[in-house]
Amino acid sequence: MGASLSNLTEGGSTTGDGPGLGDIPEDCVTCVFMNLTPPEICNLARLNRAFRGAASSDTVWESKLPHNYQDLLDLMPPERYQNLCKKDIFALLSRPVPFDDGNKEVWLDRVTGKVCMSISTKAMAITGIEDRRYWNWVPTEESRFNIAAYLQQIWWFEVDGSLKFPFPADVYTLSFRIHLGRFSKRLGRRVCNFEHTHGWDIKPVKFELSTSDGQEASTECFLDDCDKDEANGNQKRGCWMEYKVGEFIVSASDLATEVRFSMKQIDCTHSKGGIYVDNVSIIPSDLKASRRRVLK
Repeated sequence: MGASLSNLTEGGSTTGDGPGLGDIPEDCVTCVFMNLTPPEICNLARLNRAFRGAASSDTVWESKLPHNYQDLLDLMPPERYQNLCKKDIFALLSRPVPFDDGNKEVWLDRVTGKVCMSISTKAMAITGIEDRRYWNWVPTEESRFNIAAYLQQIWWFEVDGSLKFPFPADVYTLSFRIHLGRFSKRLGRRVCNFEHTHGWDIKPVKFELSTSDGQEASTECFLDDCDKDEANGNQKRGCWMEYKVGEFIVSASDLATEVRFSMKQIDCTHSKGGIYVDNVSIIPSDLKASRRRVLK
């Protein structure tokens, strides 16, 4: 069996007198690879020399990069990407590229090559953030940026942010990442304290987004509707949750799109607190949907 496989992959047939995969011209393999995903290309590269050669082709990997990938490279020092082949550039950009003092990150999805982004609360305007009676910055490994904003108590709750970036043409979903309850580690175990978690079941939080070309989206929801959620087998308290704000469409990739977003509960008739706000993510909508299907 091992000999037969070797014949197929390195140039012979199972009988030893006919063509095998190794006889396919590299140019033909290159054409096939342009229709495969990066993980599939890397797996097939192990078959034989022709496949390995095609899997390193700039033609193949340039087809996996967004057309404006140079905008992403410009966020880092030139010495990090100069003289790299397209395959290595894809590998470089598939890891988070920090910018704006490290408060924002952009990267390419390893399977689709689509542009994804995350924005720390450090890059947002938060009402009362400078007053430690209300807010605290809490270092945590559970945050993408290793720090999250924790609200102990406030009456006017408002978080605003904006971003201007040359997104490739696509449909994008913008979401806030939030956690109800303060967590810590005790004897190696993660524990949550809900002493300060209150007010999120009285009035809904309003999420909004708008773009420079006039698109708008908004949604409202109760963050602490525990009775309803527990009945459905879910638990919002003590877990990181992503709240979808809405979608926006980018059709002109050559122009930078400005996106403004917010999370508000400004009814001052009651206080609210006991919540972390971690980051905002901007992910292509079809990629977001496929991840949800995988999680199910």
